[in-house]
Amino acid sequence: DYEIRTDSLTTRIGDCLSVLRAYEVLEEIYSIVVKIQPLAYHANGSVRGRLAVTEDDIEWLESVYDDFAARGGEAIKQFVLPQGHAAATALHICRSEAKKSYRALHKVSEEQEVPDILFRFLGLLANVFFVLAVEANKLTGIEEIPFISKSYGKH
Repeated sequence: DYEIRTDSLTTRIGDCLSVLRAYEVLEEIYSIVVKIQPLAYHANGSVRGRLAVTEDDIEWLESVYDDFAARGGEAIKQFVLPQGHAAATALHICRSEAKKSYRALHKVSEEQEVPDILFRFLGLLANVFFVLAVEANKLTGIEEIPFISKSYGKH
């Protein structure tokens, strides 16, 4: 159920904030995630209620993604194991919850019309959580562990 998934996402974001809050070095990431949390709740009510995610929200998230993707360098161009600092793993959990919300939204879209902006928002949100997780590990001195899939690509 989409609303249950997005509620879980918003709750996981709150949990992530409690971890980020404890580390001064992660203050910038904390300030971004604080702004993301109400957006996740806006996405929650945007299917049965009035659409509350805006193009301005998308543009802001894109700017966050672009900034942190540039900082992440090569680390964001590969699959990495979701590990490291507690804040990074909390951000990875939020990334996973955003992807689950996207999948739940897809199921809803098979039964009714769903605004495209919600798909864009949730997909971008997952990507933002990924680059923030990479940055959290970098700021706390933890190296990413690349994941080389045996299922895809060359062996």
